[in-house]
Amino acid sequence: MALNVGDKAPGFSLTSDEKKTVSLSDYEGKNLVLLFFPLAFTGVCTTELCNTRDDISFYQGVDADVLAISVDSPFALEKFKAEQKLNFTLLSDFNREVSTKYGSIYEDFVLGLKGVSKRSAFVIDKEGTIRYAEVLENAGDLPDFDAVKGTLSKLG
Repeated sequence: MALNVGDKAPGFSLTSDEKKTVSLSDYEGKNLVLLFFPLAFTGVCTTELCNTRDDISFYQGVDADVLAISVDSPFALEKFKAEQKLNFTLLSDFNREVSTKYGSIYEDFVLGLKGVSKRSAFVIDKEGTIRYAEVLENAGDLPDFDAVKGTLSKLG
């Protein structure tokens, strides 16, 4: 099921890299960038999340938080976050429920892996409405971060 701009963002609760439960409802009243990525410790995912790390002052400047979601375990995400010095929360969708709700799941991925998150970017406004949605079929592509930032810049 594809989500579109104007849709209400599906709610969720997931375990973070800090082993805490994080819910979409925790971000009511804030703009949120939701990034789905296939797998920790892989080249393109590392590039994407390190670019986001390096741009964190932009996101903070437009009153936006960033959450990144993959099907990795919270334990793997904790190591990945520490290794890459990431300055935002990583969430484990180990059971693939949220990736599925957001239309961001590969049935079949490389190396015979199944049920891996598709690289995706969503901007959710303070009222929980999707203002930007991009789901990439090719895991080697990066989201259009200029479009993400442009969308955030227009939100109050």
